[in-house]
Amino acid sequence: MLGRWSRCLSPGSWCSTQDGALCSTSTKFNTPWRRFFTSMPVYAIIVANFCRSWTFYLLLISQPAYFEEVFGFEISKVGLVSALPHLVMTIIVPIGGQIADFLRSRRIMSTTNVRKLMNCGGFGMEATLLLVVGYSHSKGVAISFLVLAVGFSGFAISGFNVNHLDIAPRYASILMGISNGVGTLSGMVCPIIVGAMTKHKTREEWQYVFLIASLVHYGGVIFYGVFASGEKQPWAEPEEMSEEKCGFVGHDQLAGSDESEMEDEDEPPGAPPAPPPSYGATHSTVQPPRPPPPVRDY
Repeated sequence: MLGRWSRCLSPGSWCSTQDGALCSTSTKFNTPWRRFFTSMPVYAIIVANFCRSWTFYLLLISQPAYFEEVFGFEISKVGLVSALPHLVMTIIVPIGGQIADFLRSRRIMSTTNVRKLMNCGGFGMEATLLLVVGYSHSKGVAISFLVLAVGFSGFAISGFNVNHLDIAPRYASILMGISNGVGTLSGMVCPIIVGAMTKHKTREEWQYVFLIASLVHYGGVIFYGVFASGEKQPWAEPEEMSEEKCGFVGHDQLAGSDESEMEDEDEPPGAPPAPPPSYGATHSTVQPPRPPPPVRDY
């Protein structure tokens, strides 16, 4: 019996019914890869991820060199200064999430507008503050505005970084992998460009580095503001490839048939047929207790 039903009773394909029966539904779906790469809301997320990753890798790799070459910081003492912007961002991210949830739950703004507000607001402020950092001649001003720039980028996490769940909840993991993969490319390109632009280690060269970072973010603001969406896309529901319904099988029938099939395999040829399986207490092989002997009166 088990072999007969093993093809349709696959793990994860059983569903319970009221009468204790089992049904098997094996369904396969197509992943809409073509729809992924022809959807502008998907490209909005990818572009935003690339733009944010550009500044992230710029600061991660080149921030110590910037403070050393422009402001004369010792490379051994720049660690705390480099970590401070990201510490502030860690505080801002949950605050931005609470603000976004408040705007959506109270229906003050639509999901699309909330995502655009958080992402474009965070990116726009970061881009503007990075310009101040690049063209600043004061050590204190550069550090302060750099902390503010990275801090404001934390609001963008409530924009593009959770947008996958809005447009395609079923495929959010795939879209996250694609956008993060493209974003990581900036970690390969950015150090090459920075190294080529700062050969002489002058202030003017670093100004162009931060100017490019700002322009990248402004580009992300425009692209995301135009093409982003917070609504579930039409292709987000899976297209059915095949469906196989195996009907209903009772628990008793499945168990009894399985046992009889196993007994048939163990019995030698020519053996008398086994009695049919019994269900419930129809008869008992246990002898009832004997009654006590009668008591005699003397």
